[in-house]
Amino acid sequence: MKKILTVFLVAIAISSCKNEAPKIDGYVIDGTAKEIYNGIRVILQTTNEQGRPVPIDTAIVVDEKFMFEGKLDNPEMLYISVNSVTGNLPLIIENSQITIDIDKNNIAKSKVTGSKSNDDYVKFIEGRTQAQLDVQSLSVKLDEAKFIKDTENIKFYSDKLQDAVKNNETYALTFVENHPNSYVSLFIIDAQTNLRDVDIEAYETAFNALNTSLKTSEYGANVTKKIDQVKEFQQKSQNLAIGKKAPNFTAPDMNGNPLTLYDIKGKVTIIDFWAAWCGPCRRENPNVVKVYNQFHDKGLEIIGVSLDGTPRQGDAKAAWLKAVEDDKLTWHQVSNLQYFNGPVAKLYDINSIPATYIIDKEGTIIAKNLRGIALEQKIAELLN
Repeated sequence: MKKILTVFLVAIAISSCKNEAPKIDGYVIDGTAKEIYNGIRVILQTTNEQGRPVPIDTAIVVDEKFMFEGKLDNPEMLYISVNSVTGNLPLIIENSQITIDIDKNNIAKSKVTGSKSNDDYVKFIEGRTQAQLDVQSLSVKLDEAKFIKDTENIKFYSDKLQDAVKNNETYALTFVENHPNSYVSLFIIDAQTNLRDVDIEAYETAFNALNTSLKTSEYGANVTKKIDQVKEFQQKSQNLAIGKKAPNFTAPDMNGNPLTLYDIKGKVTIIDFWAAWCGPCRRENPNVVKVYNQFHDKGLEIIGVSLDGTPRQGDAKAAWLKAVEDDKLTWHQVSNLQYFNGPVAKLYDINSIPATYIIDKEGTIIAKNLRGIALEQKIAELLN
């Protein structure tokens, strides 16, 4: 009897081993594509730095099924597209068994299971969408109350709308704060830092509160760099705001001699960023010449900062000097001949030209990026 029991237990153990699900070393995506023909391609893709799709794998639909297999160092936001279906499906892939049921009528409504990170992402999208809908709905109700002059509901919906707007504005940050162990929080911080007016200090604090493994991951390191870049950009923007002191600089003039801004500034000084190759700059130059001739005797000075030096120019200095002569630019001119990489362009955060800064005799920035009649009127206001 004892021998029989032993054999029975061994048999159970062997059976259990056979039934145990194999361990997954990477991700397996089992897809269902109902009513999609055999041979249709399903494409798994990422995006490049310009946001354009880059295919990384392709599967073929066979009997309404398809499969992807691979391995990731960290969860990644990827996209699935089906050749016969409009649009694509964003989802976060991680090393796990994932199932996808493609909705051919609306791929965005496809069902995805098996990825905890994607579950968090869906939760975030649904919550953010609801926050936006709340603002829209309450705005309509407030307008209706105002239309019928319902004083009580005007107050009620005004307060509700104010709360909804605040919730909508802070939803992403609140989600990150409430999900410190979710990879989605890294994606959210990364996306939010693309916004020009992002509260970078708040997102840096939220990032620092994330799980250590998230912060020290390769993606976390990239997000750290991005936060630092945004902080630097915002600080530079604050330093170049109207009312701030214009940064002083020294650069080579047309003869190669150093010229310093604060040594030549007048009652009013225009710092004019331009280039010989810049069509809009050249078209604006006659107006700047007119303003200079009209107000120079009253205390106007101009220092032109050329952003010549593109590889396509050949002899960039010759092109610069010829443009100065052709356009009759008789005021101070400087250039490092390093295109947008020149130290003055970087100091003033110049990303496009023409660009102008107007400073007073103390060096305080009083206006920016005025052209045409607006420039002439401002200088007249300051010097007449």
